[in-house]
Amino acid sequence: MATATEPEDAPPAAKGAKGETNRKRGGGQGGRGGGRGDQKRKRKEVFIYGNYKNYYGYRIDRNVGEDPRLEAFKKQWFENKDCLDIGCNQGLVTIGLAMKFKCRSILGVDIDSGLIETARWNLRRIVRQDKVATKNVQADESSNSASQTSPGAVTTELSDGNKHHDLFKVVSFQHENFVESMHECSEQYDTILCLSVTKWIHLNWGDYGLVTLFVKIWRLLRPGGVFIMEPQPWTSYKNNRLVSEVARENFNTIRIYPGKFREILLDKIGFRSVELITDRLVGTVTGFDRPIEVYHK
Repeated sequence: MATATEPEDAPPAAKGAKGETNRKRGGGQGGRGGGRGDQKRKRKEVFIYGNYKNYYGYRIDRNVGEDPRLEAFKKQWFENKDCLDIGCNQGLVTIGLAMKFKCRSILGVDIDSGLIETARWNLRRIVRQDKVATKNVQADESSNSASQTSPGAVTTELSDGNKHHDLFKVVSFQHENFVESMHECSEQYDTILCLSVTKWIHLNWGDYGLVTLFVKIWRLLRPGGVFIMEPQPWTSYKNNRLVSEVARENFNTIRIYPGKFREILLDKIGFRSVELITDRLVGTVTGFDRPIEVYHK
């Protein structure tokens, strides 16, 4: 039940599915000696799948309005295309792609059910805000004189405002462990994104999981489709190798390093070509300015 200060449509608390929840460790409480000794240390949440609740806040400069990755993408990869966003987190990039590039459909999947709930809430919020903006434009049209606002300009504004009202038909989100759901791998997407996800799959499922990811993406792509990947560097693996015992063990057995991904995708999986669309993203926090590669089937 919402409190008096909490809106009824507040985003749901992020609660992962059983066996896929955010593991917590550390913490503990200070003594009760009184005075300055009364302290409670917050438990540190460990996101073993990279399923950070405020991921976009971590990686994007506060002075940047739009995720800089959207600026690097080409319209022809998404317009009137069926798209898949693997590891969509809170769904902001998924929704942004649909709004900016007019996807025919786009599905966001994530291993964390709580993040999927938040993504669906974000979708409802954005559609609702768009409706409010459209009503404001209509109000301005009735209050402004013809000399101040031309009919053509108002028509354009209304058209731009209304174009997002069908987002519910375009955007959808699904809770899924992508690596372990190998069923129904038939060609059904024109564009598949995997942005800053490969490291977490690698640490949790090892080389086998990474290859499984690449094979499934290949099978799901239609001929002529594109796979957009933003891989994390090996240094990032080192920084996160202790998030769980599984990650530590896999880190020590990994033999397919990020520098070999291109060779695997071209020579083993079967992609015909690759292009580096950016080697440094402007507008991201240090450590997130990663290269983005596009592989063509």
